[in-house]
Amino acid sequence: MSLNNPDKAEQGSSSKKNISLPISRVRLIMKSSPNVSSINQDALFLTTKATELFVQHLALSAFSNGPGRETSTLSYSDLANAAEETETFHFLTDILPKKILARDYFKSLQQMQEEDADC
Repeated sequence: MSLNNPDKAEQGSSSKKNISLPISRVRLIMKSSPNVSSINQDALFLTTKATELFVQHLALSAFSNGPGRETSTLSYSDLANAAEETETFHFLTDILPKKILARDYFKSLQQMQEEDADC
């Protein structure tokens, strides 16, 4: 405990209560980068909190713009639609692609092959 700030230990334990994601998992993901050798505890906490806020923002956006609000559910397709339709989340389209049926994929693939053959 510090003489300058005797409540620092209490602040640290209360700040850990303000996050839901497991800090150990976030640390593991951060350390998986070859460019990271050590992680400051404050940076770890802030990264964890920022990740939680981002996921919350994505979920709220997907829920409020998707058809799930009538059923009070959030589905994968709601998240995929948010990623595709909202510019802020557009970078997630590779991670959250819209699901398509196999037959639709094969039709699309066949059409692309026919177009290539015509050229």
